[in-house]
Amino acid sequence: MATRPGSRDGAASHQRAADALQRATGALSTAATARMDQDMAWFRELSAEERSWVSTIVQAGIRGFVDWYRRAGDQPAPAGGEMVASVFGVAPRALAGVINLQQTVDLVRLSIEVVETNVEELLDPQDAAEVRAAVLRYAREVAFATAEVYARAAEVRGAWDARLEALVVDAVLRSDPDEALLSRASALGWAGRDEVTVVLGTIPADRSETDTFDEVRRAARDAGMDALCAVQGDRLVVVLGGVEDTHAAASAIADEFGPGPVVVGPVADGLAQAHVSARAALAAQRAAAGWPEAPRPVRSADLLPERVLAGDGHARRHLVDEVYLALVRARGTLIETLSAYFQHGSSIEGAARALFVHPNTVRYRLRQVADLTGLSATDPRDALTLEIALVLGRQSGRSA
Repeated sequence: MATRPGSRDGAASHQRAADALQRATGALSTAATARMDQDMAWFRELSAEERSWVSTIVQAGIRGFVDWYRRAGDQPAPAGGEMVASVFGVAPRALAGVINLQQTVDLVRLSIEVVETNVEELLDPQDAAEVRAAVLRYAREVAFATAEVYARAAEVRGAWDARLEALVVDAVLRSDPDEALLSRASALGWAGRDEVTVVLGTIPADRSETDTFDEVRRAARDAGMDALCAVQGDRLVVVLGGVEDTHAAASAIADEFGPGPVVVGPVADGLAQAHVSARAALAAQRAAAGWPEAPRPVRSADLLPERVLAGDGHARRHLVDEVYLALVRARGTLIETLSAYFQHGSSIEGAARALFVHPNTVRYRLRQVADLTGLSATDPRDALTLEIALVLGRQSGRSA
């Protein structure tokens, strides 16, 4: 039977075992490193610097056990915070970035096995039982400390990623695509794909911000897209990459927004130009209340009339340049026909009588208008957009 540490014989036995362990610290560390190189493929794949980090952790753990055992082998092992400082204090962040939690657990287990395997050779038989029990007690605390290191690293990394993501999205909304924008986005897992769009809506009240972001990213990933998320006030902002169709892209994540309109901007050429999409989406969201029957999601281009009435200069210029002047340059009779059509209550026959042409001529010209602008005068929403474009174009005084 092993002697009790509190007795005189026990104290002598304890001191004798501690001295033997102290002398063997280097040999135990070397043996543990050799076992890692032999049994752990991931360890062999590390760089020389990374292998040195891991070996230093192992040495610190063995040294920490010996020091603790020498001081008070019959006392509780160090608490988590003290354990973190003594064992992982050499490079905790580096360790968390080099190997994962499961690998670290395997590392701890291997180190324990090495110590246990060598106990019989290092110690007198009457001392071995006490040391073996102490190793198990100390190993349990190391396992808890390991989990604490990774939990803290994950918490810090998560908080940092959230701040970084918010900075990237804010830069997009502020039209401030600095040189660091792409590198910051890349650090968040952004694939750097072109065809970017911005989607805006309200924050769902029944989920936390973190859960909402996770759901948005999952839905975007399932649709083959990247996603960056941020909250500004009561607005949820999502930047999508790898977009082929804006309406389809927004539809993939529309259910993750709160009640109210979900607005998607036009496709931009890469993240550096995403502010163009964001500007249109922001203006459309502000004006969306003017069209309560709007679909969800709704494209910013479909809200051009409301945006103009809300004072959006970009929407005004778009209708003049892309609609009015496009019709003027194509054929003068298109503007004349469109005006007559609206003046006569959207009646093809009425416009034909006013223009002294056949109704089929009016129909043909209206088809030309639709081909040029993508807007059909026979559709109520498109007709509103065309009529506002005519008014703005005349006010501009431009003819080319």
